[in-house]
Formats: sequence, C-alpha cells, structure tokens
Amino acid sequence: MQSFINPEEEALRRKVFEALRLFFEYRHASSRFHSNETVIPVSGKVLGINEMINLVDASMDFWLTAGRYADEFERKLARTLRVKHTVLTNSGSSANLLAVSALTSPELGPQRLKPGDEVITVAASFPTTVNPIIQQGAIPVFLDVDIPTYTIRASEIEGAITDKTRAIMVAHTLGNPFDLDRVMKVAKKHNLFVLEDSCDALGSTYRGKPVGSFGDLATFSFYPAHHITMGEGGAVATNNSKLRVLVESFRDWGRDCWCDPGKDNTCGKRFGWQLGDLPFGYDHKYIYSHLGYNLKATDLQAAIGVAQLDKLDDFIGTRKRNFDLLYKGLSRFEEFLILPQATPNAEPSWFGFILTIRDGAPFTRESLTGFLEDHKIATRLLFAGNITKQPYFRTIPYRVVGSLENTDRIMNQSFWIGVFPAITEEMVEYVVDRFSAFFSR
Repeated sequence: MQSFINPEEEALRRKVFEALRLFFEYRHASSRFHSNETVIPVSGKVLGINEMINLVDASMDFWLTAGRYADEFERKLARTLRVKHTVLTNSGSSANLLAVSALTSPELGPQRLKPGDEVITVAASFPTTVNPIIQQGAIPVFLDVDIPTYTIRASEIEGAITDKTRAIMVAHTLGNPFDLDRVMKVAKKHNLFVLEDSCDALGSTYRGKPVGSFGDLATFSFYPAHHITMGEGGAVATNNSKLRVLVESFRDWGRDCWCDPGKDNTCGKRFGWQLGDLPFGYDHKYIYSHLGYNLKATDLQAAIGVAQLDKLDDFIGTRKRNFDLLYKGLSRFEEFLILPQATPNAEPSWFGFILTIRDGAPFTRESLTGFLEDHKIATRLLFAGNITKQPYFRTIPYRVVGSLENTDRIMNQSFWIGVFPAITEEMVEYVVDRFSAFFSR
C-alpha cells in the first residue's frame, strides 16, 4: 500500500481495506468443481483481494487517467521483460496499432513504413495482428505456419522479401515462441523491423530470454483472457528510446510534447519551440507531430495490473502444469490427434492447448468439440483460421508467398482448450476422461 504523508488519511484507507477483505470473502468465495455441471472455460481472469484493494486505493485518489499506478506498472513490466521501456495502453489491439503506427513516423527516415510497403506475417492469426498493417496502407504478405508448433514457417521468410519489405510482424501463437533465431537473423540481414505480438505469450522464453525483448517493438494484452489482466489493457515494449517516444506520441493524440498527464514543461522550454508552420513560442503541449490517437489507459486499470504482476510466476507455473497434464493424458489418442509441440529452444507459457484432427480420422472436429461443449468443456478455434477467407478480407489487398496449406488445415481441423490458472488438476482429469469417453464410442 502507498505510504501517505497524512496519517489520518492513511488510517481511513486502512479501514476501507479491512472492510474490503470482508466483502471479498463474502462475495467472491471460490466454489467447488462439479463434473458435467461446472463449465471449464478456455480462459479467464484470476483475481484476488489485492487487486480489489489496489483498485479502490486508486479510485480514492480520483486521479482517473494514468498516474502513480501506471508508472509502477510500466516499471515492473519492463523489469519482468528485461527491456528498457514499456508503454501502457488501453488494449493489446491498440498496442499493435501503436507499434505499427510508430514505424510510419518521418523521424525514422527512409526506413519508415509507407503506404504500399510490405510487412511479412501469417494468415493463421488474430485480426488485430494484421489489421494495423492494412490500416497504415501497407500490404500484408502471408506465409504458412508449421504444425505442430503453429508458428511462422521461418525458412520461407527470405523468399518473401522484396525491395518493398519493411518489417516482420508475427505472433507467438498461443504462447509458443516463433523461431526467433532465424527471424532476427533475416531481419538483421535485410534491415527489417521486427514486431513481436506477444499478447498470448507473457512469460514465454526463448533461449532463456523473455519474448518481447528480441524485436524492435513487442506488444502485450491484459484482456481478461490473457496471462494477467487489468480488464482492458495492453502495452508496447522496446529497448529503443526513439521508438518509445514515437509510440507515446501516437498514443497521446500525436503530440510532440512528452509531459506526463497533469505535468507541464518537462522539456524546460514549453514556449521555446518552432515546429511546422506554427509561430515560435507556440505552446508545446499543443504541437502535434503525428496523426495520433487517444489510447491511454487509466490508473484504475494499472492498479489491478500491478497486483496481477505479483502473481505472474505462479500463473505461468500453473499453465505449464495444466499443459503437461493434458499432454500426458491425451497422448494415448495420438492416432487421431496431433498434439502441440514447443518450438526448439523455447519454453512456452502456454495460452491454450491446441489439437489438430489427423487426416482420415473417423470423426469431424465439430463432432468432437460438440461432445466437449455438451459436457461443459469450452473450446475455441485458432482465431481467424485463414484470415484471407474472412468476409472483411474480400476487398483487402494482400500477397501470399508459397502455400497456405497448413493454415487451411488449421481452419478446418484445429481447436484448442484451456490451461489457464483457474483450471485445477481435478478439472484436467475430467477433461481427459471426456476425451476418453468420446474415443471409446
């Protein structure tokens, strides 16, 4: 808890927190699992009393935009990722938009992303990994993925590069890191930006190093489904100070000023600038160097995130345990199912447990997922499947290099189930039992 100068105020806050503990125990007591009755979701939030205390603590300040908790969260997340900078925003999708937008800044010179340029990615992805590329007027270039890692076929990246290629933007699918050795090597050779969409992968590592610390920019999501949550929220991470300033500019209306909310004259010459065609001395707080947005998060969100970060290691451990239990329990059904595998040199903090129905299996994906759903086991498909088949993509310009054979296979034959921390060993045992019941038919 924050230490306050005013002892009376601190005592009053403590009384509120004591009442909150009683309320939390009454309102949010955990319930027992009942097989075939309790739904086992694919994902969800795991919140405790510390999150509630932080949330109310922040609300009592009435500082409703980014403040002390936002600062603390950015510092703690940067330490967790082992990066220099993190920039808090209102969602993971906004983080992706900001990361791509930052690459369009004229301050990056001839390397900047311009309309008509190309960005290499995959079609087996979530829409907001791809959408910012399109929204900035660039062309997505789609490669296939490998099964059973479900990550980009890195061996084909070199053949996809043209004189228009400016960046590689790929997600660590369901928490499984892509081949960062090969991607970073190709990017360095051709002077390309690398954007790691790590929204599903907080806590995953590659050669012992956190994902999100390899590329020029990386993005994270704190939606309730993800590894930690603040309700709605996201972040951009980078080791590049110039890119950090650009991300913050696009996040904060496109302004040139870098003052924190509620602060003035950080640069020491607020009325000493001449930029664009504005007169000398025009207030720096109202000079805009980019076509920006307002994608800030609030201190209320950040307060929850600070408490969640304290639990991250435990969350990761539980996800790995659940993944291992499912792998062990379902391995006897490999005649029918392709089980997921980690990328070599990677240790995933799995977002979900993905399965692909083998060719020639005597059942369909829909019959298996329907059986599981009927027994209260939630399932999901791998996001957009093949995004080029989505209705909104009919008018979108894009390029495909090679075949999207595996992407189409995922679209038709793959699904995933949950491993998130609220899933207990008892629940996993029930899930495996239901798979066994399906195959015994």
